[in-house]
Amino acid sequence: MKSSSPSLVEQTTVVITMGGQAQVVTLALDGLLAAGETFAAVLVLHFSPLRPRIKCALRQLNAEFAGGQYRGQPLHYRHLAVSSREGVLPAIRNGAEAEAVWRLARDLLSELKQLHQRLHLCIAGGPRILALTLTSAAMLHCDHRDRLWHLYTPRAFLDQARDGALLHAPPEAGVTLIPIPLIPWGAYFPALRTLAQPATVLQAGLEPADLAYCAQVWERLTPRQQEVVRALAGGLLPQEAAERLGITLKTLDTHKTQILAECRIAWQLPETEHLTYHFLHEHFGAWFMLHPHR
Repeated sequence: MKSSSPSLVEQTTVVITMGGQAQVVTLALDGLLAAGETFAAVLVLHFSPLRPRIKCALRQLNAEFAGGQYRGQPLHYRHLAVSSREGVLPAIRNGAEAEAVWRLARDLLSELKQLHQRLHLCIAGGPRILALTLTSAAMLHCDHRDRLWHLYTPRAFLDQARDGALLHAPPEAGVTLIPIPLIPWGAYFPALRTLAQPATVLQAGLEPADLAYCAQVWERLTPRQQEVVRALAGGLLPQEAAERLGITLKTLDTHKTQILAECRIAWQLPETEHLTYHFLHEHFGAWFMLHPHR
């Protein structure tokens, strides 16, 4: 029994959309656990972490997943800021940005399915257009093992839990995960996936060679530097990363400088090209999704 459980858990990931309300993530996970579902990783999709409400929600979630656990169970937590080629998006404001977000969702689901992941997709929070783009991409890349969920929260409890005031609901609150019928057209007609031309990595513009460079840099880093990369790649701002790792911002900046120096060597970038922590988020964010247990 002990040998079979880990393989099952490692093949299951929960993807949750979030606006500025941390409780939509915890309530969705609580609902899945109550239903007897097992999973090893959760990925939260959100807009710019510079927005105060999202920044606050991410801090609350960091506390909920402290030590790589959730409610006493091992769980790998990551969050990904929705972005286009121009950078992280504060919202979807036009057709071009909607197309960029759809491509991101398409590529994300494609990569997860290539890793033989079973998916729980929870369109729990955030604007409706984010849920629509994720659902549209799911129809291409998901199969009959995957599930799409809507989180129903009664108005009375919704008001009580607003802005993360309550992250967990008692049974009598009536919070429910509702399964949404999902027709996996891509599973019926694989040619549809080919026509969609999904990218080979999670974020648009990342070349296959970049994945090799990320692995090269990773092997050269100390364990502490690897923790810094993981935090910044996950979308944390430097001050947030320092607080999460229990170090000063000055210490984190020292690690960051050394890490970016290794990146400059791996990517063969000139000294005149200025690198910031955004470089780590853009490149290692995709790499960690392909290597979630690093």
